[in-house]
Amino acid sequence: MQKRITFNDTAVLVLLALVRLAVHLATNGQYGFHRDELAIIDDARFLAWGYVAYPPLTPFVGRLALELFGPSLVGIRFFAALAQSGAMVVTGLMARELGGTRRAQVLAALAAAIAPMSLIMGALFQYIAFDYLWWVLIAYLLIRLLKSDNPRWWLGLGAVIGLGMMTKYTLAVFVAGLIVGVIATPARKQLKSPWLWGGVALSLLIFLPNLIWQIQHDFISLEFLSDIHARDVAIGRTADFLPMQLIVSANPFTLPLWLAGLYFYFFAPDGKRYQALGWMYVSSLILFLILHGRFYYLTPAYPLLLAGGAVVGERWLARKSTRQAQWGWGVTGAALAAGAVLGGVLMLPIAPVNSAMWQMTSQVHDNFVEQIGWPELVATVANIYTDLPAEEQAVAGILTGNYGEAGAINLYSPAYGLPEVISGINSYWLRGYGNPPPQVLIVVGFSQAAAERYFIACDLAGQVSNRYGVENEETRFHPDIFVCRGLRQPWPELWPDLQSFG
Repeated sequence: MQKRITFNDTAVLVLLALVRLAVHLATNGQYGFHRDELAIIDDARFLAWGYVAYPPLTPFVGRLALELFGPSLVGIRFFAALAQSGAMVVTGLMARELGGTRRAQVLAALAAAIAPMSLIMGALFQYIAFDYLWWVLIAYLLIRLLKSDNPRWWLGLGAVIGLGMMTKYTLAVFVAGLIVGVIATPARKQLKSPWLWGGVALSLLIFLPNLIWQIQHDFISLEFLSDIHARDVAIGRTADFLPMQLIVSANPFTLPLWLAGLYFYFFAPDGKRYQALGWMYVSSLILFLILHGRFYYLTPAYPLLLAGGAVVGERWLARKSTRQAQWGWGVTGAALAAGAVLGGVLMLPIAPVNSAMWQMTSQVHDNFVEQIGWPELVATVANIYTDLPAEEQAVAGILTGNYGEAGAINLYSPAYGLPEVISGINSYWLRGYGNPPPQVLIVVGFSQAAAERYFIACDLAGQVSNRYGVENEETRFHPDIFVCRGLRQPWPELWPDLQSFG
């Protein structure tokens, strides 16, 4: 007689996560690298304890991916997809710790998985994918601590917080929410525990190398963050914070679920034990509103609400008649399916370029259009370089205005024998202008007027285009490529003026 295969709850969650991972592996080879990915991949070539735009953990993971998979789209994005799939499992485990059965665990995991921002995080290699995982792990570990009343969990919390701060500095807002949650609830008794302070010490120890790097570089990342924040506010990128919580940070089809999660933490009799998590969400929401944060900064806080909401929903349906419960689960399943279709269509790289679906997604966000045209840009630069006289090639360099151009040229340059790119943006500026410095520059990403601020003569040598005719930042705002000669100032005087943040 054939033995029947059975799965425990954790195995079911892992199986669902593997299905999601497989979806990302099957689709992540579309289009090309995003400009943000190109910057991280290029920084991964220069491992350090800090970078201007972000802490060091994500470039380290990028270096690992490069060593394992080479410059493969699917390979580079593997760890981001894995982080999002892992967060699914942890969200289901949160529902279990809060008292949910398998149904609640699966519901919570799937609801977290179909959030549009989570889907795009699994489709791009960016630090937000790993930041998301750390937030979810912090919530899970806090639930374990509050449930067991075992203060040793603070060491795990401290370790994850340290890793989170080595990934994205906005984790500090969630940590502030954690502090509010502890002080505002009976969890304040933990303040007397040496394990809590041991966790604090451990988080600081993990973060210390980046802190030392910031000190050595005059806290340049604070200058960067201030500059970028002022830009975001000025152009309105922070104005839609609240509505975007409903439709992108958490899927609109899961709105009743995460609202039920808020009810669970603040009003459910057995949820009040975990009220610190409710305060973590509310405090983070308020802080980001006050600080004018971008909408996706709060995305990692929704799994903790979805876990609580799944428990509330399961218990509510358990009190109904069999027919009502079946109907309720059916409606829930249909809502998840509709949300998955919505999120998948908008955020997974599945639409053929310039198809109707592509045009629709491009109206919603620019993540896909910014992946088009990088190989063509590099080929154009290579042709310009090859056409230079031999004596100029020997002293030529490439100057770019943004990190996407720099990262793309450095990534594909081995096939063309191009020199290392120099740029004034972010960590490129810290690396300098080379030794010996170039005398003839191929200039990408500048208008002619901007280029002629630094060079005496700039001749138009080519234009940026792509085979699909897709309009993006490169083709719209700075399509011209110049060959420039004659510096208006010596490099040591010119270089500080070229510094920029982006």
